[in-house]
Amino acid sequence: MDWSYILMLFAIGFVGSAISGMVGIGGSIIKYPMLLYIPPALGFVAFTAQEVSAISAVQVFFATLAGMFAYRKGGYMNKPLIITMGTAIIIGSFLGGYGSQFLPDEIINLVYAILALIAAVMMFMPKKGDEIADFANIRFNKPLAAVLAGVIGILSGIVGAAGAFITVPVMLVILKIPTRVAIASSLAITFISSIGSTVGKLMGGHTLLIPSLVMIVASVIASPVGAVISKKLNTKVLQWILAALITATVVKIWMDILL
Repeated sequence: MDWSYILMLFAIGFVGSAISGMVGIGGSIIKYPMLLYIPPALGFVAFTAQEVSAISAVQVFFATLAGMFAYRKGGYMNKPLIITMGTAIIIGSFLGGYGSQFLPDEIINLVYAILALIAAVMMFMPKKGDEIADFANIRFNKPLAAVLAGVIGILSGIVGAAGAFITVPVMLVILKIPTRVAIASSLAITFISSIGSTVGKLMGGHTLLIPSLVMIVASVIASPVGAVISKKLNTKVLQWILAALITATVVKIWMDILL
C-alpha cells in the first residue's frame, strides 16, 4: 500500500463525504461504487463487495457524526423523528451488517442496486407540504416511520450504507417531512444506523484497517464543509443534486448486473 493508493482513497472519501454533508446522506451512495470501480480502473487491487461495504460502514459513522455537529445549531433536527426512526434502524442495521457475512458479493451488489433504484424513483415523485414555517411541530405517522426505518436498516446494513440515501426520500415522499428537516434529521438517524452496521461488520471480520482510517480522516474534514455549503443552497437544488447522484449510480450498477 503506497502513497498513491492512500491519496486515491482519501480523494474518494473527501468527495463522497462533502456530498454527504450537503444532502444529508452518509456518502455510501457515492463511495460504494467509487470504491468498487475506481481502484481497479487505476490499476490498483480491487476491493470485494464485502470489503467495500465494511469500509463504507465505518466511514459513514464518522461522516455523519461530523455532519451532524455542523447541523446541530440550525434548529432543523426533529427529536421525535430521530428517536422513532433511529431506534428501529439501529436494530435493523445491526442484523443486516452482521448477516451480510453469509451473503455472496453478487447479492450484496443486488441489494445495493435495488435500494438505489427505489431511492431514485422516489426522488422524482411529487412532494406536498415541502416547506413549513414551524419546524418544531411537524406531525408524522410514527408506526409507519418505525417500520420503514427497520426495513431500511436491515437492507442498508447489508451494504454498509446506513440507509440515508433512501431514508431522505422516504421522509420527503411518504412521511411528508420538509426538506431541510429531512436532511438534518437524516444525518442523526444515519449516525445511529451506522453504529449498528459498523458493529455488525466488525463482528463479520471484513473491515480493512488502513483504508477505513484514510476514509475516516477524509470524512471528518469534508462532511462539515458540505454541511456549510448546504445551508447556502436552495432546497430544490439539494433535491436535484441528490436525485442526479442516485440516478447516475443506479444506471451504472444495473448495467453491471444485467450486462
